[in-house]
Parts: sequence; structure tokens; C-alpha cells
Amino acid sequence: MKQITTKDIGRLGEKLAARQLRRQRCRILAKNRQCGKNELDLVVRDGSYIAFVEVKTLTFSAEADMAERRPSLAVDQAKRQRTVMAMRRYLREHPTKLIPRLDVVEVYLDRETLKPIRIHHIPGAFGADGSSY
Repeated sequence: MKQITTKDIGRLGEKLAARQLRRQRCRILAKNRQCGKNELDLVVRDGSYIAFVEVKTLTFSAEADMAERRPSLAVDQAKRQRTVMAMRRYLREHPTKLIPRLDVVEVYLDRETLKPIRIHHIPGAFGADGSSY
């Protein structure tokens, strides 16, 4: 049996996040888009917004662990700044009248089954200056 890597878990989280966003009536515009040296996990249209979505996935052995560890905490200042740079490049290459927004989707997976326990979308999780709200 193949060993599950953190990259595999990340890809699964992105797939689950995209599915959840589609259920919320978002339209997926891009997945894993390279923008210079940086990558955007998801770019979605959400009404009048174009959202640049960073997906963070963690596995948990018990729901009690979820209170202590939040996937979004992995989006540190440096990651926020890289996402902002990627967003700006994307917008230069794909001008739009949509309002830009920086989102995070947290994906909580059961460590044994890799089934989603919870998927939490945080619209406007951080600002264009890289600061968290």
C-alpha cells in the first residue's frame, strides 16, 4: 500500500475545498495557478468577488484535537505575502472588475480514513497588505 504523503493530503484538501466552494455557488476559475515563483491554490468567483483561496489541511485522530490546532494558523505572514504577490500578478495578467478578496479554507480530515470532518471557509481571511484580520 502506498504511503500517504503530506503532498497527497494537501491535494485532497484542495479537491475537497473546491467541491465545498462549488456547493456555495462559487465558480472555480483556476487551480494550482503558478504566478511567478508563487502558487495560488484556488481562484474562484464568488458573486462580485474574485477570491484567491489558500487551502490548509490537517489530519486529526480525535475531534478534541481540532480545538487546539487550526489549519489556518499555518498561513503565516510570509505565506500571506507570497499569496498577495501571486494575486497581484494574476490580476495584472487577468484584469477584472471583480473585487479581489483573500480567503482561507481549512480542511479537517480524519487521520485514519482521510474523510473530511469539517471544511471551514474564511472569506477575507487577510488583507492585501498581508495582515490577518
